[in-house]
Amino acid sequence: MITVYGIPNCDIIKKTGKWLEKHQAGFRFHDYRKEGISREKLEAWCKQVGWETLFNKRSTTWKELDPETQQLATNEKAAIDIMSEHATIIKRPVVEKNGKVVAVGFDEKALAGLV
Repeated sequence: MITVYGIPNCDIIKKTGKWLEKHQAGFRFHDYRKEGISREKLEAWCKQVGWETLFNKRSTTWKELDPETQQLATNEKAAIDIMSEHATIIKRPVVEKNGKVVAVGFDEKALAGLV
């Protein structure tokens, strides 16, 4: 089963969903805002792709964080703490199949490997 994690109003999420639909790849959408994200899931993702890949320092959420919180984002534990509290700072989408991260951000080549 493919799961796409993100927020519904994100253009990259919409692009990913349209691509998967066009290629008839069934998927489930996980909305961070409604469903949240567990610390355990973030830890698993960090082990697979690294916290630096997941943590989006170009996001609006990052820019809105106070400087003290931004200065804490120097290691996996701190990044997970921040991502747990501010899920919209996670780079979108995270695409997962059977518990394995296959893409972070829109990656057509990685998505093509799913269909």
